[in-house]
Amino acid sequence: MEEKQILCVGLVVLDIISVVDKYPEEDTDRRCLSQRWQRGGNASNSCTVLSLLGAPCAFMGSLAPGHVADFLVADFRRRGVDVSHVAWQSGGETPLSCCIVNNSNGSRTIVLYDTNLPDVSAKDFEKVDLTRFKWIHIEGRNALEQVKMLQRIEQHNARQPPEQKIQVSVEVEKPREELFQLFGYGDMVFVSKDVAKHFGFRSSAEALRGLYGRVRKGATLICAWAEEGADALGPDGQLIHSDAFPPPRVVDTLGAGDTFNASVIFSLSQGKSIQEALRFGCQVAGKKCGLQGYDGIV
Repeated sequence: MEEKQILCVGLVVLDIISVVDKYPEEDTDRRCLSQRWQRGGNASNSCTVLSLLGAPCAFMGSLAPGHVADFLVADFRRRGVDVSHVAWQSGGETPLSCCIVNNSNGSRTIVLYDTNLPDVSAKDFEKVDLTRFKWIHIEGRNALEQVKMLQRIEQHNARQPPEQKIQVSVEVEKPREELFQLFGYGDMVFVSKDVAKHFGFRSSAEALRGLYGRVRKGATLICAWAEEGADALGPDGQLIHSDAFPPPRVVDTLGAGDTFNASVIFSLSQGKSIQEALRFGCQVAGKKCGLQGYDGIV
């Protein structure tokens, strides 16, 4: 019997990445150390990491036909990611971002253009055969539609024996009011440092205590805080922590959060404890920060 996949729903974007020795001043002209095209977007990056870790995975997101989409689809396939659930849109352009990665400290500055391509809809999601998946991860974007997707998974799970239920995780990364309704769905909720700070919290532990009331009964809330490591809070009320594992030199933090999320999901899908999964997530994300791109994280 074929192993069930992990499905990631969200953004794919073309990242045009310029690696510089120091961040450029405005209105100057300078050379970069290197430049590359790289497939990006939170859900897309998490698929890359899941595939490198050895998990069968699939991506669902929107693309518009053209040269950029051709590059992105070819790269998904090169990584062994199933793209049969891509929602091809007749209008709009495939998202593109210009990224400046500072080689001296690993910082990444992103300017994203994704204004006119429709996101995956609940109607698109109705076509998905849920029996193919053991885990579905949803990157918070068009929350009203995504709530309908999550409700469909809940209805599916209600008809399944415990061992056949799909595990669900949700990422709330952007501090946008409409996304906060997603806290109430999923077995795992990843909340970003940016969202935590938006609510006035100054640490991951403080954020988890303050935001846990928003998640559904039995769920686990997870927050990574860069070099401070990551914390998780589950229904037992016990705060679980992992230190960060920084590389000898930080060179590229682009996608580090997506790497953490994917590594935690992979570990939990393998039956590991939340403590083991947090530690593994911090280890893989730390290793990624010492590399350009993703090759070599495993």
